[in-house]
Order: sequence, then structure tokens, then C-alpha cells
Amino acid sequence: MPSAVPASEQSIADAADALSQGRLVALPTETVYGLGADGLSAQAVARIFAAKGRPSDHPLILHVGSATEAKKLAAHWPPAADRLANAFWPGPMTLILKRAACVPDAVTGGQDTVGVRIPSHPVALALLKAFATVGSGVIAAPSANRFGGVSPTRASDVSHGLGGFLEPGDMILDGGSCEVGVESTIVDLSGELPRILRPGGLSREDIERTLRGVENAAVRPSESAQVAVPRVSGSLESHYAPRAQVHLVSPDQILSVANEMLTRRPGTRIALMPFAGQGFDADGHDPRLIISGMPDTPQAYAQRLYAVMNDLDRLELDAILIARPPQTVAWEAVLDRLRRAATRLDDSATVGK
Repeated sequence: MPSAVPASEQSIADAADALSQGRLVALPTETVYGLGADGLSAQAVARIFAAKGRPSDHPLILHVGSATEAKKLAAHWPPAADRLANAFWPGPMTLILKRAACVPDAVTGGQDTVGVRIPSHPVALALLKAFATVGSGVIAAPSANRFGGVSPTRASDVSHGLGGFLEPGDMILDGGSCEVGVESTIVDLSGELPRILRPGGLSREDIERTLRGVENAAVRPSESAQVAVPRVSGSLESHYAPRAQVHLVSPDQILSVANEMLTRRPGTRIALMPFAGQGFDADGHDPRLIISGMPDTPQAYAQRLYAVMNDLDRLELDAILIARPPQTVAWEAVLDRLRRAATRLDDSATVGK
């Protein structure tokens, strides 16, 4: 199992060499840590799928260092792409575009579209620059965790969750904690109108405001369009899930629901994720409860979410009760991740409605 290596000029150069040799490199981005490989090598990309246990038809996102490089990966670059790229790259936004011939089928899941973004984390940008001097300069990088699990926002999360699936010569670059904390917003530009396929680190309002005045660029509501859309990362009904069963609970019911569960099954181990402002702490509560207070603003909550869930996941709990955030646009990305984490294919796992 490779150990995490602090990001430095030398370790970044070593990581670029590793990528050029078909190795995997876990790297920090501003959103989450990604598991990187040469995005133009089908053989290297296949190692991502093997390490993650990822279905082969689930597409990857390609990371590049400039819009010029991004355009080389697209068969068509619409005006909306220029507007969004100029406004938000480098940053937490992925554009879905018609793919160029150079993009392997393994990256796209056999589709005619590809997801592309420019990360803003300085370590990711430095690695992309270094890799461009010794290789393709294109890094395919889904989140650096086993498929369907909680995404990592710290190098330690990568080591704990994925380290045993990496091989000698693979690397984990430690660039500190991720600033955004949830994955990128995915905007589909492959059809007639732009469409947000996954909420993320960039708000819907920012995207809609930026596209005003661009011909044929009004954002189509994803829930109302009755047309086929590309498969994209993180779009499965159940995703981002710890091993413990996650329940979304009304904030004012979280303690009563926990006590009810403990009464029914006294041996149950439960964690609570209330809002910090609710006044919860470990004192005065059942010692069988583990309490992790969460911020009450969406940006701070998103930044902390996966770190807390990864820490709790290591405790081998039976259940995690999470105070349901407000159902507002500002909380859209957080709610998306929580709902997918709480979904089991046979049970919505939402209580205290």
C-alpha cells in the first residue's frame, strides 16, 4: 500500500512520471481527492475502474490545465462553453461536450460525450503542467474511493479507503483538506440547451446568470426535460454512502428518533449529525450516541461533510442520523449528496418526515 506523500516540486514531478508510465496517482482538487490516470490511455484508465470497483459504463471526468487543452477533447465547442469556461475555470465545474476522436471509449462509457474540467487546486494544476511535459497532460480522475462510497477530502481518507487497492508505483499526493468538499457541478452542453446534471461546488444561480444573453443558452431544468441525457459521474440513485445506514431526519426530531432506535435495539451504535446551533453536545446524552455537530451554512457544511462521514464510517456504526438541511437552492448540492447517501435500492431511508 503506497503511503501519502506531501506535495512538493519533487513529488509532483515523480507523480507526473508515474502517470506517464500508466500508474495511478491520487491527487487533491478543490472539490474532493481524485484517482488519476492518463486520460488518453485506455490501459491506464482501466486501472481506475479496477481499483475503484467501478462499472465500466460509468464515465470519467477528464482534467486539463487550460481551456485550449479542453477544446482538443471536444468535437464541438458551443458559445455557452466559452462563456462558462471564462467565468468559472479553473474551478468546480465540469462541462459535458461531444467528444473528440482522441478520447478513449473507456473514459466515456461508450457514449459520444465527455466531461471536462480545469481544477483550481494548486497541486492539481502543478501536476497537470508537469504531466504535459512528460505525457498527455490529460488526467482522468473520479473520486479516490471505492465506487459508491463516501468521497475523500483528505489524503488519509484515500489511504484508508483505497490504499489496499493500489499497487507498488502508484502514489497518493497529500495536498491538505479540500476547500469545496463536494464534487463539481456538471453542466451538459451536448444538447440543444444547457442542463445541470449534478449540483455541486458551483451554484445553479451563478451558471444561469452567466449564460444570460448567450443565444440558445437558457438552462433547461433537469427534472422537467423528457429527453435522454448523458450518463455522468455521481448520478446513480444510491451513491456517496457510508457502510452504516443513513437516515435524514427533521432537525427537531433527531434525538427522539435516536432514542426510539436505541429502545428497540439497545445494542445499536448510532451517530448524530445535528446542526451545531441546535445545542447538542455529548454531555447529558446517551453515551451510546456519537454526536458530530455540523455547520449551519451550506458552504461550510459541504466542506466538512465528507470528512465527518469518513470519520464515522471507520467506527463501524449501525446508523447515522443526519438533520435534514433546508430545501433551498443554496443547499441543493448538499441535499443531493445526503439523499443519495441515504438511499438503499429497496428503502429511501428517510425518517422523521
